[in-house]
Amino acid sequence: MREAVIVSYARTAIGRAKKGSLKDTRPEEFAAPVLKALLARTPGLAAAAIDDVMLGCAMPEGEQGMNLARLVALRAGFPIEVPAATSNRFCSSGSQSIAWAADVIRSGNGDVIVAGGVES
Repeated sequence: MREAVIVSYARTAIGRAKKGSLKDTRPEEFAAPVLKALLARTPGLAAAAIDDVMLGCAMPEGEQGMNLARLVALRAGFPIEVPAATSNRFCSSGSQSIAWAADVIRSGNGDVIVAGGVES
């Protein structure tokens, strides 16, 4: 079985939940710059080389509905050929997405997966 490793990471600052200046920011507007930063800080990684984007979202309704991971990937400038999936496990959605990404790599069904979580 192959080994899965974390090569790079990026995140946003922690906000004030529904009280701060970013409370009206749509989740894909908030998350897309994180994916762009991830690519910028990972030399040699092109968006076209990514096999999948897996993001967890505890409350996927309203602006976070549809396939949020796909919206984030497209807004970050990833090619339309890069698939994306949104998972829901409530408080562990992001962690579960990372675990599933590792499983995909270990099973040989992917080489480069972007995984994490998003809430707005």
